[in-house]
Amino acid sequence: MSLHSRTKRLSVPQLVAMKGQQKIVSLTAYTSNIAKLMDPFVDFILVGDSTAMVGYGRSSTLDMSLDETIAHTRAVVSSTRLACVIADMPFGTYQESPQQAYRNCAQVMARSGCDAIKLEGGAVLAETVEFLVQRGIPVMAHIGLMPQYVNVMGGFKAQGMNDSTALAIEADARAHLEAGAFSLLLEGVAEAVARRVTEISPVPTIGIGASPACDGQVLVTEDMLGLGGEHVPRFVKQYADAGELIRQACATFAEQVRDGSFPQLKHCYGVN
Repeated sequence: MSLHSRTKRLSVPQLVAMKGQQKIVSLTAYTSNIAKLMDPFVDFILVGDSTAMVGYGRSSTLDMSLDETIAHTRAVVSSTRLACVIADMPFGTYQESPQQAYRNCAQVMARSGCDAIKLEGGAVLAETVEFLVQRGIPVMAHIGLMPQYVNVMGGFKAQGMNDSTALAIEADARAHLEAGAFSLLLEGVAEAVARRVTEISPVPTIGIGASPACDGQVLVTEDMLGLGGEHVPRFVKQYADAGELIRQACATFAEQVRDGSFPQLKHCYGVN
C-alpha cells in the first residue's frame, strides 16, 4: 500500500501483505506529540518497553508496568490515524502461562485500542503465541537479542554469532511461524542469520541491528534523533541532532529570562 494513498489506519493483514512488495518502516513512540509527527511517514509505531529507559531513565526495560504500557499506548493510538500501533508487553506479564498472557494482552488491546502486541521470547513461547492468535490477538514475535532477557544473556550482546546460536534463532523463528505470529522482529542478530530467517519466513521480518534483507526496519526514535545519550548502538544511524537543538533553545531561554529580555509586553495579556 502506497504511503500517499493511505487514508485510514494500516491493519495487521495489510502489514503482512507488504512482504515482498515494499519495505516496512517503523519507529518507537510513547507520547502523543512524537507519534503525531511520525504518523504520516511510518507503517507501524511500536510502543516499546524501551519507554522505561528513554522515557523514564531506568537502567533496563524490566520494570515497565502494564498500566504504564496501556497509558502510553492509548496516547499514541489517540493521536494517530494512519500507522498500525503495536504495544510491547512488559516483562512478567505473559511468561507465566498462555492464560496469563491472554488476560494481560486482551487488557492492553481493549484499554489502549492498539492493533497488535509484541512478545519477547524463543520457541518456549510458541505455545503462548498460538493460544493468543487463536483467540484474536495478533502477535509479533521478538527473537535474537531480547532486552527482557538481559540478565540471562549477560548484557546486550549480538546473537547468532556462532553455529549453535544461529541454529537456535532459526528454530525460534520456525516455532513462532508455526504458532501463527504475523511478524518476526529480529534484534541484534548476525546479518547472515537474519537474512536466512527472512528468506524462510512467509510473514514480514523487522530488523533492528539485523540485516538490510529484512522486510522492514525499526529504530528507537530517541536514538535516531540524537536523544539517546552518550552510548549509540552500532546499528543506529542518527538522522538529526535534536539534543543539540534542545540544549541551544534551553540555553537561550535561560539567558533571556536572566537578562530580562523575555518576556516582553507582547507576550503579556491586557496590553495594547
